Amino acid sequence: MPRNTWLMAISLSVIIVLLSNGAYYFLTKKTLEDALNHEMRAVAKQIEFSVEQSRLGAEKFQDQIGRELRVVSIAAQYALDPDVEKVTNDQLKELSAKLGVEHITLMKRTEDNIILYKSSDENELGKGTKTWDPWYVAFNQLFDDKKVNIDWLGQTLPNFWSGPFEVASTDPDHIYKWGYYYDGTTNYIIDPYVSYRSLAEYEKLTGINELIEKSIGSSDSLLEATVINPMTFGKGSFDTENEDGEVQGHLLQQDIFYGTYRYKSDNDVNDVQKAFDSGDIISTKDHIDGKHVLKMFIPVSTGDEVNLVDENGEPIHGYVLSLVSDYQVIQDRLDSQFLNIGIVIFLVTGISLLIAAFAMRYFRQSREKVVEVTQQTYVDEINGMFQSIRAQRHDFLNHVQTIHSLAELNKSRELVAYTKELTGEIRLMNDIINIGNPAIAALIRSKISQAESYRIAFTCSFSGLNRLEMGIKTLDVNRMLGNLIDNAFDEVMKYSEDCREVELSGKQMDGFIEFCISNTCAQAHEVKDKPLFQAGFSTKDDAHQGLGLFTVKSITEQYKGSIQVNADTENKITFNIRIPH
Repeated sequence: MPRNTWLMAISLSVIIVLLSNGAYYFLTKKTLEDALNHEMRAVAKQIEFSVEQSRLGAEKFQDQIGRELRVVSIAAQYALDPDVEKVTNDQLKELSAKLGVEHITLMKRTEDNIILYKSSDENELGKGTKTWDPWYVAFNQLFDDKKVNIDWLGQTLPNFWSGPFEVASTDPDHIYKWGYYYDGTTNYIIDPYVSYRSLAEYEKLTGINELIEKSIGSSDSLLEATVINPMTFGKGSFDTENEDGEVQGHLLQQDIFYGTYRYKSDNDVNDVQKAFDSGDIISTKDHIDGKHVLKMFIPVSTGDEVNLVDENGEPIHGYVLSLVSDYQVIQDRLDSQFLNIGIVIFLVTGISLLIAAFAMRYFRQSREKVVEVTQQTYVDEINGMFQSIRAQRHDFLNHVQTIHSLAELNKSRELVAYTKELTGEIRLMNDIINIGNPAIAALIRSKISQAESYRIAFTCSFSGLNRLEMGIKTLDVNRMLGNLIDNAFDEVMKYSEDCREVELSGKQMDGFIEFCISNTCAQAHEVKDKPLFQAGFSTKDDAHQGLGLFTVKSITEQYKGSIQVNADTENKITFNIRIPH
């Protein structure tokens, strides 16, 4: 094989390896990204489930607190005078301590406000509620209809309403849950309330933040998980000032409910809003604090349940769960895999190059050996042919003298027989020389000599082979003819001398060269249907390897030619080969 061909083959192999590795790299990267997304979604489901369980549990817990506040309100009603003017703050302090609540406040309605008129908490006294939206609406509904029906967070019971835990307007440093009771038998609303400590203890027991920390600790890639209010996230503080000028926060409008928010990006606000509005999971990649991270924003719907409010205090029905994962984990896994693959490729490539080098060396040696043997055979056969010609010329004088003697002796019959035999030998030699291709002529001459020694009637005829190109094509033609003739000789040697017949013809026409060889073959119809061209198949004894006809077919197919086996004549098989050129 020419050196350029080997270089082209090696270059093509390198390109294929590079393309395969590139495809494998991106496919593996996509697989690892999908696995990471799947892992994050599984963690998200776990956190979402825990948040929902905690939220539902907290709602049930608050409902229970609300019912207890109602019971406290009814108990307080029986203990207090129905006229607010006849109730003292000291009575309320004593009563709140007995009933186990933080404080009890009595709310009085005026012409344009509802006042915290009496209370066990001095900070409450005299404060108006007109600016407490929508709490003020609920107070008026309770005074007017003894029932609250606002579409907002809270719990409505007969003659009772309780809002959620929230920062106290009169005491911004504390969070309380208030209950409001009014049945019309008093001129005031009874307002007992309890501290956030009870709910905080419950939430600690449910362990949402603890679950988030455990999820982060057990994951190779998870860095952070955050439960976000999508309507207030990134919009700053919603703190307000009370009547005393104190800053009051709002628990229900905080933007982060659970988890932490350390890995911040400028696009987070838009991504959170997009996820919440579309209901689709939004995934982004970013570099934060020197880390390549994958952020996932997962919208979670709470159905008809309300547990958050927007910046205007209007209820919303869901939240967004944000997960941050270390994308470097994927790159590390890719690097590890490709290091292993690189080692394997290096070893395989090295072994392949060694095998290729040995194959090239073996191929080169085999080719040189074949060429050497072929050239030697060619030289021997050419020398044999010319030796026969020189022998004829050397014997020419003897032939002339013999003819002259027979003529003098009037041996006309013997003369005719002798000249006939001499003419046939000369004609045969001329026919061989007239083949036109020295290599083929030499082969045929050697096969004729072989046929004479085997007592085989071997006849051949050729036309147009003087136009056959020399080189590898002639070499392959000789390989084909040599194997065909040897196969025919082997077959006819099975029979008696009078049945040993082999006929060979060759001709070259425009566009193709054709060879046809026939030989004696008993039961030719059965033989032609056997796998004659299969490597290793032979109809002869075990001494034959069954490669002769296989070689003929291989050479024929190499040159896009065709080979046919016919048994049109009884006890005779014919091989017909046609090769385009």
